[in-house]
Amino acid sequence: MQALTSEDVRRALNATPFEFEILHCDEPTPTSADAARVIGCEVGQIAKSICFLVNGEPVLVVASGDQQVDDRKIAAIYQVGRKKVKLAKPEECIAIYGYAPGGVPPIGHRTPHIRIYLDVMLKRYPVVYAAAGSAHDNFGLTISQLEHITNGTWAEVARD
Repeated sequence: MQALTSEDVRRALNATPFEFEILHCDEPTPTSADAARVIGCEVGQIAKSICFLVNGEPVLVVASGDQQVDDRKIAAIYQVGRKKVKLAKPEECIAIYGYAPGGVPPIGHRTPHIRIYLDVMLKRYPVVYAAAGSAHDNFGLTISQLEHITNGTWAEVARD
């Protein structure tokens, strides 16, 4: 299955009431540290999208780049055992979400209506940066824009 591209993300962003600019970087930004260095922001300002499958259901967690997501907290939200929470494999990321790891955006997914959780640690920053379909593309947005375009639910999912 073919991965979606930054053009697919651009179309999804254009369908929102906001104007966004996709930043294309010559240097790849597959990790939060790489993205922060290339963009010129704090690692915590990187809004990384982590793809999970909970009991086989796709769940996207958008977390601050300087935090790790606690799968026990995801399990607690769904009231399932921790073994029911799995990171999506790269091929599942492409098949379900539409993008390879390192480029998964918070919107514009192949599968509609994926449940999205936004980690509260992102609220430390007025502006964050998210992947835009590839390890070379990112876009900046405010916390309120992130909440609006994802229709995400705020949750405490970072490790203590």
